[in-house]
Amino acid sequence: MASYNLFLLPGDGIGPEVMTEVEKVANFLDQSGVARFEMDRGLVGGCAYDAHGQSISEADMEKAQAADAVLFGAVGGPKWDAVPYDVRPEAGLLRLRKDLALYANLRPAMCYPALADASSLKREIVENLDIMIVRELTGGVYFGEPKQIIDLGNGQKRGIDTQVYDTYEIERIGRVAFELARKRNNKVTSSEKRNVMKSGVLWNEVITALHKREYADVQLEHQLADSLGMQLVRWPKQFDVIVTDNLFGDMLSDIASMLTGSLGMLPSASLGDVDPKTKKRKALYEPVHGSAPDIAGQGLANPIAMIASFAMCLRYSFGLGEPADMIEKAIANVLDAGLRTADIKGSLPSHISTTQMGDAILAEVKKLS
Repeated sequence: MASYNLFLLPGDGIGPEVMTEVEKVANFLDQSGVARFEMDRGLVGGCAYDAHGQSISEADMEKAQAADAVLFGAVGGPKWDAVPYDVRPEAGLLRLRKDLALYANLRPAMCYPALADASSLKREIVENLDIMIVRELTGGVYFGEPKQIIDLGNGQKRGIDTQVYDTYEIERIGRVAFELARKRNNKVTSSEKRNVMKSGVLWNEVITALHKREYADVQLEHQLADSLGMQLVRWPKQFDVIVTDNLFGDMLSDIASMLTGSLGMLPSASLGDVDPKTKKRKALYEPVHGSAPDIAGQGLANPIAMIASFAMCLRYSFGLGEPADMIEKAIANVLDAGLRTADIKGSLPSHISTTQMGDAILAEVKKLS
């Protein structure tokens, strides 16, 4: 039986609650002989700052580097609003992405038929929606230099963030998108703002050239990011794979999340290159939702995105497609049965807790296995 080292970073707010539900599923797969999961926990975000004065310690960074995969919950909250910028909770996640070279962020947006009425859009617009947003994760304005605030005197300041992309960064994320499209509906939509940004001009040129050179069999279209945001809420089913930069990917994937009914429904995978020697790749899996400090500790959090992120981990890091399918089927069956957490209950008179949803999914996994 294969053995995998999972490093768990629950983080802040609802992160520890949803991570606990993942551990239940992983422990069952371990006990049933699917694979051996060696799990260790660390600190990231505000809780790491409280413990170490850093958003992630060097010791936990070493564990993340050594792990077969990292499972990440969520970070941040008003408690840490006043901490220095360099050690803010979000800096821990950014460091993990950068140091592990996790440049490809995969964010699927799927609308289960049972949840079509939970979306703010009409059922016919979102029912059976299945799109994949591929976001470049280690470049662009989040990491570009200079990044600073300058005091101009006379009570005036200037904030500077720099949008920077090199050809190789655009090519490698483009390849991820085209390869995924070949396994789906063979269509890629590339998005930028070439009408006002030089980095967008380069992005468009590089993606176009890559397509012509290596992926002419895949349908390619280009859309400006603002127009694409509008199209996502007008008719999202026109899209298959969307590839875009760090900033626009952050925004567009959040828009896409609401098509599915709730941020609590969306998993994600952040992947690096495959090591030619070990044939393994660094990877981090996390729900798209934030730490939601306003509901932390109340049993209101939706654990589906975190459990679905574990399913992505099984598929992309460990090649365990059948168990991944089983978990995703279990989620669909639970929703079909009418079970809902507070964020997706819609007009229903009642909802179940975080733990109850996790237990229901686990029970369904056991049936399917």
